[in-house]
Amino acid sequence: MPIYSKHNNILVNLLAVAFLCFSCSKTEESFETKTDSFSVDFVKSLGGTNNESAQAITKTIDGGYAILGYTQSLDGDISNKTNKSFDYWILKYDQYNNLEWQKTYGGTGDDRGNDIIQTRDGGYAVIGFSQSNDGDITNSYGAHDFWVLKLTVSGNKLWQKNYGFLGADIGNSIIETHDGSFLLTGVLDVSASNGEGNSKDSSSKFSKIQHAGGDYWAIKINVLGEIEWRNYYGGSFTDTPYDVIQTEDNGFLLVGSSDSNDVDITGNIGTYDFWVVKISETGALLWEKSFGGSQTDEARAIVKSEDGNYIIVGNTRSNDNHVSINKGAADLWAIKISPTGNLIWEQSFGGTSFDVAQSISKTEDNNYIISGNSRSMDGDVTNNYGQNDAWLLKIDTNGKLLWQKTIGGTEIDFAYDAVELNNKSIIVVGDTSSSNFDLSTNHGFSDLLIYKLN
Repeated sequence: MPIYSKHNNILVNLLAVAFLCFSCSKTEESFETKTDSFSVDFVKSLGGTNNESAQAITKTIDGGYAILGYTQSLDGDISNKTNKSFDYWILKYDQYNNLEWQKTYGGTGDDRGNDIIQTRDGGYAVIGFSQSNDGDITNSYGAHDFWVLKLTVSGNKLWQKNYGFLGADIGNSIIETHDGSFLLTGVLDVSASNGEGNSKDSSSKFSKIQHAGGDYWAIKINVLGEIEWRNYYGGSFTDTPYDVIQTEDNGFLLVGSSDSNDVDITGNIGTYDFWVVKISETGALLWEKSFGGSQTDEARAIVKSEDGNYIIVGNTRSNDNHVSINKGAADLWAIKISPTGNLIWEQSFGGTSFDVAQSISKTEDNNYIISGNSRSMDGDVTNNYGQNDAWLLKIDTNGKLLWQKTIGGTEIDFAYDAVELNNKSIIVVGDTSSSNFDLSTNHGFSDLLIYKLN
C-alpha cells in the first residue's frame, strides 16, 4: 500500500459470540452495549490471485451502495481486465447486497482509486491517481496525476481528466459543491512542478520559491472537468491532505497532516500535526490551524456535526499539548472544532498498541461511525486476532464511545471507509490478507474486504 494513498495504513459487553465467516455466508454474532445492539450479517473477501483493496464507499439513492478501490488481478472476482497493472475497481450493490455491476478503469500503468461520490444526476465521480497514458487515460503529465472519472448511473464513462505536473500528484478526495461543480484535493509535488499549480488570481501567502516537497492542492472543476481555479497550500516539508468538506459560507475545510513549520504554517506543534486549512470559495487561504502534540499526529477525515461544528479523526502518537492522553503506541484521535477553528473537545481511543482512524460519517441518530484499524487487544479494544484488524467505532457528538467492533484474522486487515445505509445497516470496506477467524478465504495477496453490521 503506498504511503500517499488516501486510506493507508469502545467498550462492548459481549452477550453471545458465534461466528462463521465466508465470502457469501452469514454469521450469528450479536453484541449489546449501553445504547446499541448489532449483529454481523456477513463478511466478504473479493479478489483474484494478486492485490485488491477497497478505499471508499458511498450509499446510493436507490438504497444500495457503490465501492471504489483498485485491483491488480486478472482472475477470480475480477472481469474484463487485460493486464496486471493496478486499475480502478468499482462495484455497485443493491439494497439487498446483490452485486449489480462491476467495472475496472485504467491503462497499463499504476492507476488506483481513492474516493467516490454519487452525484446529483445519479451518476458517480471518482478520483485517485494515474501513472498511465493509454487505455482509459488519454493524457499524462508526470510520475502520477490526479485522475478523475465522471460516470453514468450504470458506470459508463462520460469523461475523464488528468491534472498534474512532472511529479507524483495524488488525488485523495472529491466532493460535489453547492453550485454543482466539484472540488478535488490531494498532494501536489511543488518541487517537481517548479511552483506551478496556482491560478493567477489565487495564491498562497508567500512566493512559490518557498514551497517545496508535497503541498495540499485544491482544484475546482466544472461539470465537464474544466478547471475553474487551483491553488496549493503548505510549507517546505511534507503536507498531505486526505479529506475536504464545504462549509456554510461556500468555503472549504481541508484536513490532513503537515510536517512544515514555515510558509503557510504558522503554529506547528510537533513533527506532524493535524493541519486544518480554511479557504474561500475561490481558493483564497482564510486561516489555518495545527492540532496535536510533540509527536506524529495525522488527520484523515472530517464531518460536519449536527450542532454546526466539525469532527476530525486520525491518529496520534503524542501525549502533550492538545492531546490529553495517549493509551499506547498510537491512538485513534478525534477532535471537534468550531467553524472558526477553535478546539471544542478531543478524545483518544485505543489500547496499548497501534490504533488509527481512516474515515468518519454521520448516522441518522446524529452519532458518528469511524472506520480504521487496530493492533490492540486492551483498553477500548476487546478483541484482536493478530496484527491489524479492521476496526469500527461509534461515538456521540461529545466524543463518548458507544460501541466498537473488530473484524479480522491473523494477517493484516484494514477498514478504510464505512457508511450507514437507509435501512440503518452499516457497510464497512477495506482490505484483508487473512484466511482464518472472520476471513475463511483469501484469493491472493490482499483481497477487497466488505462486511455488514445490522
